[in-house]
Amino acid sequence: MMNSPIEEIKSKLDVVEVVGSYIKLQKAGVNYRACCPFHNEKKPSFFVNPARQIWHCFGQCGEGGDIFKFVMKVEGVEFGDALRILAQKAGVELKREDPKLVSERKRLYETAELACSFYQKQLSGGPAEYLKKRGVSEESIQKWRIGYSPENWDSLTSFLKTRGYSESEIEKAGLCIKSQKTGRYFDRFRSRIMFPIFNINSDPVAFGGRVFNGKDDEAKYINSPAGILYDKSSILYGLNFSGREMRKENACILVEGYMDAIMASQSGVKNVAAVSGTALTINHLRVLKRYSENLYTAFDMDLAGDSATRRGVDLAQAEGFDIKVVMMPGKDPADVALENPALLKDLISQAKSIYDFYFSSAFSKFDKNTVEGKKEISKQLLPAIKKIPNKIEQAIWIKGLASALGVGEEYVSAELEKAPIEQPKIREEESKPLNLTRKELLGERIAVLALKYPELCDISLDLRYFSLSQVKIMDYLIKNKKEDFQCPEDIKEKIDFLWLKKDQENFENPKEEFSECLKQLKLIFVREKMDSISKEIRTAEEEKDMQKVQELISKFNQEIKFLEI
Repeated sequence: MMNSPIEEIKSKLDVVEVVGSYIKLQKAGVNYRACCPFHNEKKPSFFVNPARQIWHCFGQCGEGGDIFKFVMKVEGVEFGDALRILAQKAGVELKREDPKLVSERKRLYETAELACSFYQKQLSGGPAEYLKKRGVSEESIQKWRIGYSPENWDSLTSFLKTRGYSESEIEKAGLCIKSQKTGRYFDRFRSRIMFPIFNINSDPVAFGGRVFNGKDDEAKYINSPAGILYDKSSILYGLNFSGREMRKENACILVEGYMDAIMASQSGVKNVAAVSGTALTINHLRVLKRYSENLYTAFDMDLAGDSATRRGVDLAQAEGFDIKVVMMPGKDPADVALENPALLKDLISQAKSIYDFYFSSAFSKFDKNTVEGKKEISKQLLPAIKKIPNKIEQAIWIKGLASALGVGEEYVSAELEKAPIEQPKIREEESKPLNLTRKELLGERIAVLALKYPELCDISLDLRYFSLSQVKIMDYLIKNKKEDFQCPEDIKEKIDFLWLKKDQENFENPKEEFSECLKQLKLIFVREKMDSISKEIRTAEEEKDMQKVQELISKFNQEIKFLEI
């Protein structure tokens, strides 16, 4: 019998399965590895150990832990929400919830879920007919939980209040607005077709509302504001349905709107998600990279200027995505999917590389036979070519541009040197640096050796040499030489880290390295002690306590002998 739902969840879920549902894992000996989802990197430094049910990044961020810590980190949620998410995956019922876990976030999730069901029940008549006219099937309406917000000022707010939710909670969920004049609350969405926006676990966290029978001056679409549940720079519409397909197809197809995603999916293009009215951000890209590094854009692209789309593409290139552009025939993906589903698939299969697209776009806008046209074409293309990291690939495009313009390659290369290049801000610094001292690094290496070769712990160890944070760890490793021992909770995370690290390390002569590390650690200890005595000597001299000075000098000379090893 399990002592807690946490233990029951851990017994039913495998760390490889949980982590693998978010990022692509590759077998690496007894472990699995991947590029870390929490910072940008090209070589995988993120490892998962199925034996101990842990994960750790040995790269820049140094994050690590169990399945709960991973879900908290990757979803950006508190422990209570991670518990709920994993309980649902494991099929564990949380019968008695700790009041502390009934967080504000949980209340907002409940509010959004009730609102979604409310809107679904209102969908009938004209709004339902409009969706059918746009080709949305009944199956898609149910799958995507499309609904309708009534025209009345406070229909949803009144409904949620009867369910025990306060106006302030409803406002925090982004579902109502407080009037500055009267102080009364009214529904944010009225007389609109409602598209719930889901997180990766298919929980509704926000809404997009399309106007229906509205006034001409009303915005066609309005979206929920950013809040505790909803960060539009991180959530992609439809990713909860398409993530698995993206991994399967090894490609992410991005469209602009809700209807584009729904109709593309309905037509058989399942690996699709929508940016839904916002610019493509670094957070979106980090999420997508968990599924595939092949990115297809199926929306308006603008080569000139510094459009939001162009900035998003620049970010994707900097993050290492292979980008292709789906050339739409003057219609949105939703319209193409409705009129000819097979055509949409053909357009995707014929997608151009980003540089082919840039060339087509530039040459279609300017006359390559005029001096001004050549200058404008090169002005647009050279900054893009300059960003190509591979010099061979860059040389190919230089040659292509020179040929198309009818000029020598040396002239294009010369202009390329002068072309401006603005590197996009890839990310804000979220990861913490690993600022370990030499003493801590040596202690860590000795601990890894002790774990990998337990017989080395028979060598006498003086725990005074280790940093305070490592003394308890080393003491425990000396006394417990089996992999399955239970360790105190306060050092468990560090012990788990060391178990993973030992699998990454290889030692040609373990005993010799163990002894050398101990020697270096002892030297550091002695030098620290000598520094301390030196300070005491200076203090005694200032106080003119010559007897104490002589005693300290004698003590200092004894310590010097230890350096003569």
